[in-house]
Amino acid sequence: MRKIILLISIGFYTLLTNCKTDINKDSENNSVNIAENKTEETNNTSDVVITLTNESFKKSVFNYEINKEWKYEGNLPAIIDFYATWCGPCKMLSPIVEEIAKEYKGKIIIYKVDTDIEKQLSQNMGITNLPTLLFIPLNGEPQASMGYMPKEELIKAINEVLLVK
Repeated sequence: MRKIILLISIGFYTLLTNCKTDINKDSENNSVNIAENKTEETNNTSDVVITLTNESFKKSVFNYEINKEWKYEGNLPAIIDFYATWCGPCKMLSPIVEEIAKEYKGKIIIYKVDTDIEKQLSQNMGITNLPTLLFIPLNGEPQASMGYMPKEELIKAINEVLLVK
């Protein structure tokens, strides 16, 4: 009986902290007016979080069309928050990402990518679960974290992955 309860609890936790996405699928939930999404995103995103498009990603982060191996284009470590407006855990993570962006302004760059709008970028980066946070140090390979992350864990990851000397 305890095993069943434990398995059910783990299942609910996974469901609540991780959204699966099918980037190729145009479901009713995903067929939202893109102009409305961009307006809403602009209004809800502070000036310290930068919204990326496929083109701005290739200029600011990594040009996957030219480079075969990872080559970060930025001058500060970065975090990219891959999210969707319909994703519950993404909505829970968003204010934490905003706080982190303000607290670490000038030390790291925080980007956001709406996977419903930037489908090509999401596909090219292999994003299949939401939210996905991509931690990009100045040197070395990026590291991804999938699912909701509490602020304490996010700060720990920043200090261990991004701000290591």
